[in-house]
Amino acid sequence: MRAQCQKCGKDYEPKRRGGKFCSVSCRVVQHQLVKKGQAWSNPPNGDERYLADKLVAVGRSATEALAQVEGMPAAEAFSRLRALVQGWAGVANNSIIEKVQYNEQQEMNAQATRMKRIKVSK
Repeated sequence: MRAQCQKCGKDYEPKRRGGKFCSVSCRVVQHQLVKKGQAWSNPPNGDERYLADKLVAVGRSATEALAQVEGMPAAEAFSRLRALVQGWAGVANNSIIEKVQYNEQQEMNAQATRMKRIKVSK
């Protein structure tokens, strides 16, 4: 039986029934994040994981780009950074983002409906 790691999302074969993580490192890192309050309450999957991975990649490329342009003439540095930001635009105009936003809106609408029902019943 295949399962998906709740930390990294990788498909793996659990060593025991109910296994949640593909490795000890994923289990330990997730536990540390939960203790710090930095873990997602529901592990992302599918589109959300794809989007999260893209955002991590954007952050990594920004850090690398800033290190590369340090000490360059301003015009050249701005040119390189502009090209990097234009590449990120493909992430911003993505149907997956729209789908995630739609799902979030549906969840918020459902929550609002539940709150109205609670108020009416009181």
